[in-house]
Amino acid sequence: MINTDDILETIHMIDDENLDVRTITMGISLLDCIDSDIDKACDKIYDKICNYAGNLVKTGEDISKEYGIPIINKRVSVTPISMVAAACPGKNPVRFALALDRAAKAIGVNFIGGYSALVQKGFAPGDYAVIQSIPEALSRTDLVCSSVNVGTTKAGINMDAVAKMGHIILDTAKATADRNCIGPAKLVVFCNAPEDNPFMAGAFQGPGEPDCEINVGVSGPGVVRTAIKKAGDCDIAEVANIVKKTAFKVTRMGQLVAQEASKRLCVPFGIVDLSLAPTPAVGDSVAHILEEMGLESCGAHGTTACLALLNDAVKKGGIMASSHVGGLSGAFIPVTEDAGMIDAARCGSLSITKLEAMTAVCSVGLDMIAIPGDVPPEIISAIIADEAAIGLVNSKTTAVRLIPAIGKKAGDEISFGGLLGGGPVMEVNRYSPLRFISRGGRFPAPLQSLKN
Repeated sequence: MINTDDILETIHMIDDENLDVRTITMGISLLDCIDSDIDKACDKIYDKICNYAGNLVKTGEDISKEYGIPIINKRVSVTPISMVAAACPGKNPVRFALALDRAAKAIGVNFIGGYSALVQKGFAPGDYAVIQSIPEALSRTDLVCSSVNVGTTKAGINMDAVAKMGHIILDTAKATADRNCIGPAKLVVFCNAPEDNPFMAGAFQGPGEPDCEINVGVSGPGVVRTAIKKAGDCDIAEVANIVKKTAFKVTRMGQLVAQEASKRLCVPFGIVDLSLAPTPAVGDSVAHILEEMGLESCGAHGTTACLALLNDAVKKGGIMASSHVGGLSGAFIPVTEDAGMIDAARCGSLSITKLEAMTAVCSVGLDMIAIPGDVPPEIISAIIADEAAIGLVNSKTTAVRLIPAIGKKAGDEISFGGLLGGGPVMEVNRYSPLRFISRGGRFPAPLQSLKN
């Protein structure tokens, strides 16, 4: 029986607390599009995406209208392009990026992810060419997102790839310097990348996934903050309980949307990603949840503890509301995409060092952080190595999405617009890690990888 109070509560969450479904993402396998003729392969890719996802946007809009639930983004993720490019040695893989961009524009989605390579244990055919081409691919396309997985708990960390990605991120920023260096905002470096993540820029359709599926990412930081505020000065166990109950309600809405989209598109339902994904809008901030718990400002001592509680409670509450939970599932802390994080970075309470500590207990990593444009590539690589090491030893996903702001210094401002937001350029430790990064090789897998 439908409870009237539950209906009214959900309406209030949507109208006043920024509750939404952040994305419906259709994952599409391109393995059957592989062809030694790159022109034929690109045509197959374009045709398959348009055929499978042609009604994705309309379906999302129809569900949104019928149920009154805002669905912010409709996206597509595809098989890592390095696997497709392996069949076309000597050809420029940017042609695949252009085909993806054309298809994304034809079907009207916000982003398409999967210009990716999985190199945690070394470079297979196609991997190096795709990685090398990322700056050109992201500068010549509008909707394509890219990711590179450099490590897993099982395999260790490919330090040659880590060293390479410092240069690639910097080169991508330079290639898009005329557009506020937006290229690196569409590029993520992962450790333990999930194969079913619906969130950009790191979404791709992993090789273990089906031919096509629907994955949904929910959100609702504003709803969680309001629930904690209403509770007043309760103890910390009650705070956790409130977050669990709220996460259950938010995820239940995501499950409804996922099942409805799956039915209408005749595509299997994959997972619901529980992540609390913030936006630059006031009242839609993960940082503000932490401050509602009792911090004067996000970044103060106690921030990591508050985030650990939030992340754990979100998972515990959300997993009861969905038959299949996956992706990243937790709390995101992207600096330029979170109004509270932006304010904390501006006032100096939030530093990259503190953000790194926070990534040990949240669902991703150092996300959407603008750094000075003159930071050398080996420092970027060392930041990646630190984050990958946190993921490696904790058997969790970590990631880095840094934006070198070409021509800007610490304290300057940069803006990307939309959900990508904007904010201050943050300083980094300038002491050199060059000798460490230059060693290369493979960082050994930790002892906890030996579970068989």
